[in-house]
Amino acid sequence: MPRRSTRRIYIGNVPIGDGAPVSVQSMCNTDTRDSRATLEQIGRLAAAGCEIIRVAVPDAKAVEALTEIVNHSPIPVIADIHFDYKLAIGALRSGVHGLRLNPGNIGGSQNVREVVAIARERQVPIRIGVNAGSLEKSLLEKYQGVTAEALVESALGHIRLLENENYPWMKISLKASSVPLMVKAYQSLSAQVDYPLHIGVTEAGTVRSGVIKSSVGIGALLAMGIGDTLRVSLTGDPVPEVATGWEILKSLGLRKRGPEMISCPTCGRCQINLTAVAEAVEKALETETRPIKVAVMGCVVNGPGEAREADVGVAGGRDSGLLFRKGEVIKKVSQEEMVEALLEEIRNLPA
Repeated sequence: MPRRSTRRIYIGNVPIGDGAPVSVQSMCNTDTRDSRATLEQIGRLAAAGCEIIRVAVPDAKAVEALTEIVNHSPIPVIADIHFDYKLAIGALRSGVHGLRLNPGNIGGSQNVREVVAIARERQVPIRIGVNAGSLEKSLLEKYQGVTAEALVESALGHIRLLENENYPWMKISLKASSVPLMVKAYQSLSAQVDYPLHIGVTEAGTVRSGVIKSSVGIGALLAMGIGDTLRVSLTGDPVPEVATGWEILKSLGLRKRGPEMISCPTCGRCQINLTAVAEAVEKALETETRPIKVAVMGCVVNGPGEAREADVGVAGGRDSGLLFRKGEVIKKVSQEEMVEALLEEIRNLPA
């Protein structure tokens, strides 16, 4: 699908914008001062497909831990800074690959110049992160509350501060927990600037509700060609954020990673315990990274047709199933054999 044309920046070795693949980010919820715990979580996130990681930097002790984290992280590290420009300077000197801060909130133009000087020297991009929950009071009064126009005006004000310093390596986010609000804000800003956009629904909720809100909001923007990198924000362990981000991209045909699983919703024609089979297969494929298509179908109405489109699949019958590979029937298996037979065929697929 057509993508909005944006400038190219790099977070470490990850390209963002100008046609680069939409990258998947997440944020650690560990105490950054505990570098061991933080690196352990980064390792799990990277294994799940996270391409860029952000860590909170609330104080000087967190800055001290950044050098070890950056040196041992398998993916680029972004430091999340609020209000204190000295933390931003310390993070840059620790070798981080990106900053998340709002230049209007770090104490005046001189502080901005000091941060920008080091960021420019190291060519470290800065993400301007506007959030509906922390808009400037003047904008809340002007627009009588949180609106898309207020979010955009806030972003443009921060952008101008960096443009005044001739600083080109920016990406922008306009996050809100309201999907219509964030979509409208991103649409408006994307028509006014060509900086790459980091998209997401902030404070989306738990896995159950947050996955839905994030899929609708992020998916809507990506379908319009808006968005260069994303983060799904969920309460709890951040690993599901990464899995959800990849599923959104895969569903739109923007990226390929891991299996695409097709399974029917079941109906009165189904004569096997399809739920158990599908869940067992899905669980077994959690660590699979090949972009394969697997079909687990409950009956012969749609089953053979869907399985024919898959690399490998099974279509249920009376307490049994037909195993397919590239549309060709391989054999008939009992329900008890179905999961292992399907997994064996998956293991035998070429790399």
